[in-house]
Formats: sequence, structure tokens, C-alpha cells
Amino acid sequence: MIKSKDVLTLDEVDKKELVQILDLAIKLKKDLKKGISKPLLKNKTLAMIFQKPSTRTRISFEAGMFQLGGHALNLSSQELQPSRGETVEDTAKTISRYADVIMARVYEHSTVEALAKNSKVPVINGLSNSFHPCQILADLMTIKEKKGKLKGLKLAWIGDGNNVCNSMIYGCAKAEISISIATPKGFEPSPKVIQNCKKLIDIELTQDPQKAVLNSDVVVTDTFVSIHDDPKRLKKFYPKYQVNSSLMAKANESAIFMHCLPAKRGQEVTASVIDGSQSVVWDEAENRLHSQKALLASLSI
Repeated sequence: MIKSKDVLTLDEVDKKELVQILDLAIKLKKDLKKGISKPLLKNKTLAMIFQKPSTRTRISFEAGMFQLGGHALNLSSQELQPSRGETVEDTAKTISRYADVIMARVYEHSTVEALAKNSKVPVINGLSNSFHPCQILADLMTIKEKKGKLKGLKLAWIGDGNNVCNSMIYGCAKAEISISIATPKGFEPSPKVIQNCKKLIDIELTQDPQKAVLNSDVVVTDTFVSIHDDPKRLKKFYPKYQVNSSLMAKANESAIFMHCLPAKRGQEVTASVIDGSQSVVWDEAENRLHSQKALLASLSI
């Protein structure tokens, strides 16, 4: 069990709890491959609220609840009363009377914070404009599988210091992975997150992607233009921050490439990298299922 009621950023999970979640995720994955599926959440219900489109988040949470013996409700924002004026607070109070846990994929982080504040049951941030903790659990699980450890590794983040990057910093801090972040000026990650984590691990901020990837064990990027971003921002990133074969060659020979997906091939990453031998993006995507099952099983629901 984790002490925090909610998981909104990943900062709520301490080092020991993180290790326990990842170890459980790896065990659940192995069990599933053997045809073993224990009903750890029998008769439990997950309410899934979606303001944004979703492939991996929706399918992995829904399949995960089914495999754990529970049930998931897919609720688009247009199907709920906030679309007609009900407050987020009232919605949270109502849903938490019906469901055992709430997962919300939203625009503003304040929305998921309001849900958590007013819900009697745990709330999981399935993505907000500020954080994406579930993705980082899957990423850390993937790194541990591929590298056999977490502590002492170096991760290079290339591109936008966005919501995924913010949660990645928290994850690296708890896993004792140093991180080098290369972004264009004005696109750095949250200063508050940096301030919270800089005493725990080495954090390098740079505008030079080649500097960031030197001696790195893991290279990570994300789309340069996310949902409802101004397409004109692409010129700030492309081609300097594109992860291509030349940039990957600057990392350690055994470095792995990761991307949370969906990817815009030819923009933030070339096909030669995402489809290459160093890419682990499909294992990373699969691990959303296993790490979220472990998170759900670790909450007090």
C-alpha cells in the first residue's frame, strides 16, 4: 500500500513505494504471460473521466481493471454533467459515492486537484497539462527491465519540458537516476519541480541536445506539438531537437530510446530510431498496462 490517497504528479510516491510498485508491475506482467491473473480488485469499480482523446490510457486502465477482477466505466466529459454546468467539486462528490477509484485525463491540472480534494476515493491523474505520472511508472518499469537497475543511470530528455518531463523528473529523483534536459529557451520544465528535486539527483538544463545525450543510458523524447498546441511552435524544436541516428550515436552504445507515444515520425524522432534496435517504445507502451495495475493494487481501494 502507498500512503498517499491520490497520485497526481508522482511526487506523492516515496522511494520505497516506487520500488514496490515497479516490482509488483514486473511480477504481474510475468504472471499474465503465464496465464495467471489474480482478482486483486474483485468487485471494485474504476471511473475513467476523459476530456482528451486516448488510446493507451483508456485501453490499459480498462484492460487492467478487467484482469484484476474489477470493472471500468468509460466517461467522456460530454457525457457528464459538468458539460451542462455542474461543478467539478460536485461531480467528484457524486462519483466517489459510486466508484472505488477515479482516473481522470484532463486539460488543466487544477481539475484533477479539485477532483482529488472533493473525492472520498483515490484519484489518479491519467494526464494533465502539467503532469503524467502513469506514463513515468511505465517508463521506469521499462528501464528496470532493460537495464536491470535504476540507481546510477543517466537519462537524457530531448525536446519540450512538458507534463511528461515534469513527472519524469520526479520519477528520476525517486529512482536516483540523473537527468539531463535539453529544451529550447522558454520550454524548460517546471521550476518548482526542479527546485523540489535538485538536491536528490543531478539535474542538468541545457539548450544543446548533443550535450544532454553524452554518456546517457536512456534517451527520451515526446511530441513537439501536443493536443491543441499552436502548430507554429514546431519551428522552435525542429530540426535541432529531433532524435535521429546521429544524436543517438552520441549516447552510450547500449542506450535505449523511449517515447510515450503517439509519435510524429519525422518531427521529434526519425523512423530509423523509433523502429531501430535501440527503441523499446512498444515494451514501454505495453508496460502502461502492468504498471497501472500495480498502482491500482497499491492504492487503498
